[in-house]
Amino acid sequence: MTTLKWIKSSFSEASANACVEIAAPSPEGIALRESEAPARVLTTDQAALGALLRSVKADQLT
Repeated sequence: MTTLKWIKSSFSEASANACVEIAAPSPEGIALRESEAPARVLTTDQAALGALLRSVKADQLT
């Protein structure tokens, strides 16, 4: 994977190391990772990420 610029969630504390991070769109799609395990990267596309975020906001996940 190419070098990506990771952005930390605005809900994360500045000094915390347990954060969800997202990278700007890349050739592989959108990249997500947990800052405690930065080598593990999940890639998806904008439509799938949007659907996930809408489900989370609507409290539809169990």
